[in-house]
Amino acid sequence: MTMLSSAPGGASVRGPVTPPPSALTTKRRTQGGVILAVPALVWYLVFMVGPLVAIFVIAALHWPGMLQPVSFAGTGNISAVLDDPVFWDAVRNTAVQLAVAVPLMIIGAYMLGYYVAQKPPGHRVLRYLLFIPGLISTPAKAMVFYAVLSPDGLLNGALDKAGLGSLTDAWLASPSTALGSLILLDVWSGIGFTAVLFAARLGSVPDEIGEAAQLDGAGHWRAMWRIHFPVIRDFVGVVTMLQFLWTLFGSAQNVLLLTQGGPGSSSTTLSFLVYQKAFIAADLGYSQTVGVALFLVGLAGLLTIRRVFRQNY
Repeated sequence: MTMLSSAPGGASVRGPVTPPPSALTTKRRTQGGVILAVPALVWYLVFMVGPLVAIFVIAALHWPGMLQPVSFAGTGNISAVLDDPVFWDAVRNTAVQLAVAVPLMIIGAYMLGYYVAQKPPGHRVLRYLLFIPGLISTPAKAMVFYAVLSPDGLLNGALDKAGLGSLTDAWLASPSTALGSLILLDVWSGIGFTAVLFAARLGSVPDEIGEAAQLDGAGHWRAMWRIHFPVIRDFVGVVTMLQFLWTLFGSAQNVLLLTQGGPGSSSTTLSFLVYQKAFIAADLGYSQTVGVALFLVGLAGLLTIRRVFRQNY
């Protein structure tokens, strides 16, 4: 297809015109995209939606072990969970863990990431050093903290040598410090990896923004929180959601390796309670009822974080 156009001097020039795609071509492309997405959709339905539905179904059953007969429990599991003081201890411990670990991790990681993004001397080596905790397996991290916090570990030894023997404690076996020790492990494990993510995002912010802030007399503290933070606010929200979920659902492994939920239930979290009731107490109905509560807490947390960190422009 051609069309006439006016050229300098009044001459007419015929030029090619690309015809718009036909409805049939568009329909074929759409169908092709749907066909390519089918394997991913099937995988999602089977391995994501399926287990989620199974949690709610099992929560309504009385199932005392994998090979034991199953019966309908109705709301019996809900009553058993709500009447169990261990569950409320787990709720309290999880709330404390999230309220302390996530803000410390995000604020500290953002400040570290901002510092690395300024490209100080040795910033490339610093990126690798910050990333090291993310490369260590969970059992290895637990062994490191056990070596530091055990009664004859490095921390108590350092306190003794400093003349502060009265401050020594069985940090992982004391009801007042066991949960705090686990929170410290969570922060140490995640802050470096998160700082590297922040540094990468801050590195993509145009240099003109920082230069304009310096011309206006803004120091690093003001530029960090009043200039750069609003620019990457949505990214901070995404990272906060990831760390929230990692802390909420991933705490069971550290509890299992270091404290077993004790002393008593002083370090039992909701995710560890799910494991304990399913694999130790063999009460699958109770376990998945707690799993439903854990799912609802995670969903509420994600919605809240998204609302707090959404962009205002």
